[in-house]
Amino acid sequence: MAVTSTYTVTGMTCAHCVQAVTGELSALPGVGDVQVDLASGAVTVTSEAPLTDDAVRAAVDEAGYELANA
Repeated sequence: MAVTSTYTVTGMTCAHCVQAVTGELSALPGVGDVQVDLASGAVTVTSEAPLTDDAVRAAVDEAGYELANA
């Protein structure tokens, strides 16, 4: 069963930003889909199992952006 979670990523300003975040999050184990709304900073991740906030934060950090605190 797929799990969908939405996060807010700060610092994204262009299509390259979207590609970087999408690439890093897509590389996480079990992730099947990543949708990024550049205007709002909302990132929706669909995965096979729930992802830990630490894993998501590390992937976003690796892309060069910051996961906003919930």
